[in-house]
Amino acid sequence: MHYYKAEFKIECDEDLKQVARELLADMAGEAGFESFEETEQGLDGYVQMDLFHKEMLDQVISEFPIENTLIEYTIACVIDEDWNQEWESIGFEPIDINEQIMVFDAKKSIPLVDRPISIGIEAKNAFGTGTHETTQMILSELLEQEVASKRVLDCGCGTGILGIAASKLGAEEIVAYDIDEWSVKNTDHNAVLNGVSNIRVMEGDSSVLTHISGVFDLVMANINRNILLADLPRFREVLNVGGTIILSGFYTEDAPMILEKAWELGLSEFSRKENNNWCMLVLK
Repeated sequence: MHYYKAEFKIECDEDLKQVARELLADMAGEAGFESFEETEQGLDGYVQMDLFHKEMLDQVISEFPIENTLIEYTIACVIDEDWNQEWESIGFEPIDINEQIMVFDAKKSIPLVDRPISIGIEAKNAFGTGTHETTQMILSELLEQEVASKRVLDCGCGTGILGIAASKLGAEEIVAYDIDEWSVKNTDHNAVLNGVSNIRVMEGDSSVLTHISGVFDLVMANINRNILLADLPRFREVLNVGGTIILSGFYTEDAPMILEKAWELGLSEFSRKENNNWCMLVLK
């Protein structure tokens, strides 16, 4: 999978810069962007080449709601071999989830702190190490769910961290998919690394669900808001009676439109978590 990287330069009142970053990330999602990194000048955004809508991006920037704000950007191709290379070389510090799950960089030494569940992740051109608030919220939620003996679907699996956690919590079977070839390979690699053998990984978008038989007791998706809205009907179709859907990857202010779509599909909010304006919804 090939990506563009957009470097956004935001000029506005310094007191409003963080708000401008969050608004821009939310609006750029309309143009296909799926991941962002904050920079001193503004924001870096990543979008799959075949999903990039330049006209839409230019439009949302022209309609930016904060007055006296100038936004400029440059676009460049991201070479597969260089994708995330600098971050990978630095790695990440261990992440403790409710003193129950320890996520650590498998390229480094195993943490001295002992937890019931340890997950080592080697990130190779994929998102999902546990450093992001959305991943942490879903991991925390999995500890509150009855995962044992359940059939689980991991949508947009990235590094495979959520599916691996579900397996270690006793899930009977996990089916995962991602549109990014690197993510599929990385999930397979991390599953082997963690001794997990009950994860089946597929490459593609939510259309792969038409090739999967049976239903799921638990569906997890940590993806861009617009993709969630588009794919929620498919998640509902493969959900078992009494099943649960966990969604994240969006801001708190986006929750109402997701809940509106969920209501149309016969789903309702069971609970939610919020962290630094990121939101996670549990639907039943």
